[in-house]
Amino acid sequence: MVKAQLRPSEAGSVGISEQRLSNAVQLLENETSSGRVLAASILVARDGRIVLHKGFGRIAPGSEARPAAPETIFLLASITKPVTACALMWLVERGLVSLDDPVSRYLPEFKGEDRRNTRVRDLLSHTSGLPDMLPENTELRRAHAPLAEFVRRSMTTPLMFAPRTDFRYQSMGILLAAEIVERVSRQRLRDFLKQEIFDPLGMRSSALGMGAFKIQDTAWCQTSPGSRPEDLERFGANSAYWRDMGHPWGGMHSTTGDLAILLQMMLNGGSYGNARIFSPATVEAMTRDQNGSIGKPWGLGWGLATSPVWSYFGELVSHRTFGHSGATGTVAWADPERRMLCVILTTRPSGEDNGRLLRVVSNAVAGSVVR
Repeated sequence: MVKAQLRPSEAGSVGISEQRLSNAVQLLENETSSGRVLAASILVARDGRIVLHKGFGRIAPGSEARPAAPETIFLLASITKPVTACALMWLVERGLVSLDDPVSRYLPEFKGEDRRNTRVRDLLSHTSGLPDMLPENTELRRAHAPLAEFVRRSMTTPLMFAPRTDFRYQSMGILLAAEIVERVSRQRLRDFLKQEIFDPLGMRSSALGMGAFKIQDTAWCQTSPGSRPEDLERFGANSAYWRDMGHPWGGMHSTTGDLAILLQMMLNGGSYGNARIFSPATVEAMTRDQNGSIGKPWGLGWGLATSPVWSYFGELVSHRTFGHSGATGTVAWADPERRMLCVILTTRPSGEDNGRLLRVVSNAVAGSVVR
């Protein structure tokens, strides 16, 4: 396997049609110039060669706002989930956690109902029975509850089904996966990620929470029509509370360039440059369907092209493609069969068009490969 490191190159040198790839550029230019999308950034690479890296629009409302750049920082939303999974898998690979251990081995408060049968792996493959959000989610956010309160309530919130009998996309399972990381490593997740993943890989523009960045220097998140202004100001996607909470299911900030490094590391079998984050065995496990017994494909943290709720990769990627999307209008995917990756970060909630923009741009990217 070629241990590629990302560097700029001509599209034709890696079998990509520049003319076809320009369709992706035009789609994002149309959306930002119309004002439907405030800002966007895209990076496309194949065989470690970056063939497209461009920013569109402005990072905040108003004509005086700074233009978006290729390396503008965005709030990723749920792309945070596989990054949290990477932290847990780092511990698994080193023998500090076992995927088949009961969650209660690490979180003794996690008890009652069918919780004794919930395994660590269920937290990463969305089969734990935990809900996506707590019933009191809005109440907690309005009160500026600390992350620890979300953890405490997740320990006892009713399960929706017995573990491994069904699939339900859920953020609270990822929250408890993060809690395991913190208790085993005795570090905050944001510090663990920086020390063990971001810094070794050279992901200098990434942080769980705000890190050293300022909100005004990041892309502004557009909001859905009908949102209550008072709620947006207090706990919305642009509030200081939500941006720096460090919630492991959606609170990471990053750039197209940094996410491309993470994806390339996975394509390389766990290494990038001089850093080895995972062994090939760990990468293979994370990107392999873990839910075969119930027919609801998902990896360990990573969504798959065949996953039940995953259409934002577009319809032209290969069946081996893995990645994740985020509700703030983001998607990142890697296609091992075509040896390529794509990161698209925007400011418009993906729910506004059911992810259509992300899908059609991804299709234009996948369709640009001609040999």
